[in-house]
Amino acid sequence: MLIAGLVLAAAAAAFHVFIFALESLKWTEPATRKVFGVASEADALTMKQLAFNQGFYNLFLALTTLLGIVLFISGVVTVGLTLVFAGTGMMLAAALVLILSDRGKARAAIMQGSLPLLAVIVTAVGISIG
Repeated sequence: MLIAGLVLAAAAAAFHVFIFALESLKWTEPATRKVFGVASEADALTMKQLAFNQGFYNLFLALTTLLGIVLFISGVVTVGLTLVFAGTGMMLAAALVLILSDRGKARAAIMQGSLPLLAVIVTAVGISIG
């Protein structure tokens, strides 16, 4: 069960790397603007610096989680699991902030928060029964 939790955490990290790429590397592209509901290229250019910064937040959450997984696999169990919970917990918290601040973003919040939520639950259960 613990391994399943770590696989879910890795999937959550991969999704957040994808979000990083959209926000920090592809922000002004038409397909990305459509995903985020940005009406025009001019609007995207105005928001570009904020999106760039936000993308790096997503990348850092992913890296925290992935480092935790690597440390766990390497036998540094407590530190590894702490980082996995810190990374996925913050991903989940960010999804909650998104939905609480704008109910219209429920779909995005569910996409952003589902894998981290499952990772936290399954990892915690895996620790409890292990």
